[in-house]
Amino acid sequence: MIRILKQIFRTGIVTEPLAPVADHEIERVGAELSKVIKQRFRGSLAIRQVDAGSCNGCELEIHAINNPLYNCERFGIQFTASPRFADLLLVTGPVSHNMEIALRRTYDATPTPKLVIALGDCGCNGGVFGESYASIGPVSKVIPVDACIPGCPPTPAAILLGILKLIT
Repeated sequence: MIRILKQIFRTGIVTEPLAPVADHEIERVGAELSKVIKQRFRGSLAIRQVDAGSCNGCELEIHAINNPLYNCERFGIQFTASPRFADLLLVTGPVSHNMEIALRRTYDATPTPKLVIALGDCGCNGGVFGESYASIGPVSKVIPVDACIPGCPPTPAAILLGILKLIT
C-alpha cells in the first residue's frame, strides 16, 4: 500500500485540465425553458422516459442532459419513475411488439393533459428498424404523439430545444 502511494506522489497528475465548456445555446434554451416551466408547470416539469425497444443511443443522450454538464434540473426538469406523476412522456425507439401493451398502459396512467414526445429517428418514423416481425414501428402507431425530435441520436441541446418547442 505504501509503495502504491509513493508511486502516486512521484507520478503526480497526468491528466490535462478540463477545458471550460461554455455552450451558449444550452444556456439560452435553458433560460427560456426555466421561464416557461415556472409559468405553466409551477416550477417543475416531470418527465417519464419510456424505452419502447431502442438501441439505447437515445437513452445515453437523455442521461447526458441529466449529468453535471447540462444539468437539466436547474431548468426545472425532473425525471420520475412513475407515469402517475409525469407531465410528459419521452418515448424512445421503435415500439416492439412486447412493449406495445406496456406503452399503452403507461400512457393511460399518465394524468391529463398528456404530452408525448417521440425521441430519435426510431421513435419518429421507425428508423432503421422500421416495421418488422419484432417492431410495430413509430410511437405514433400506438399512442398519440405531440412532438417528434429527430436524430440518431439527437443531441442533448436538440432534446432540450424540442421540449421547449412543445411546451411553448
